Amino acid sequence: MTAVGPDRAADSKSARTRQRILDAAAYVLSRNGYAGTRLSDVAAQARIQAPAIYYYFTSRDDLIEHVMWSGIAYMREHVEGVLAAMPPDSDPMGRIDSAVEAHLRYALEISDYTTAAIRNAGQVPAAVRVRYVEQAAQYGDTWRKLLQDAGNAGLLRQGLDLTAARMLVLGALNWAAEWWNPRRGPLDTVVRTAQSLVRNGLADPQAGAADALPAQRPARAGS
Repeated sequence: MTAVGPDRAADSKSARTRQRILDAAAYVLSRNGYAGTRLSDVAAQARIQAPAIYYYFTSRDDLIEHVMWSGIAYMREHVEGVLAAMPPDSDPMGRIDSAVEAHLRYALEISDYTTAAIRNAGQVPAAVRVRYVEQAAQYGDTWRKLLQDAGNAGLLRQGLDLTAARMLVLGALNWAAEWWNPRRGPLDTVVRTAQSLVRNGLADPQAGAADALPAQRPARAGS
């Protein structure tokens, strides 16, 4: 998985070292969890001496806080970017399909930061979650609008509680970070299965919105 996080464009030696520490922390946190993340492991992954971390971050929790915030902030930016690139008159259910795919691919294939944030959101202390929670609320608003647009278009099941539906969809998508790995099968299959479950769970069959998934993309080489 590629570590995608903040300050990617920075090119000074100090900025590159700081970025390497963040990337290493995201990698370790995504695999070892909050309790199992040690600065010595981060330093080894970043190929630096552990005391050097304190030049850039005041504490272990300061470093982890930045990883947590980055994970949800960059996920939100990615998904919103995918949606913004779609035609303005796109089918609302098609936009939900695209958001499902963008969320899963970013969390499972692109960013250690997002995997770390999802897997540790319930483990880190409250003080470490403040900025994460703020970003998560903004990301929730993105999904709230997706569901509202589909509902306003008459495409959702009658009587559906949109708040509960949003929380259940996001919870299910996030849980994939706990069980999926490439040995379990291609990510393309996971994406398409998730799209089908979400669409058929939300859509009103009478509106013809269910089962109208886009054609399956070819499997990636080596998957």
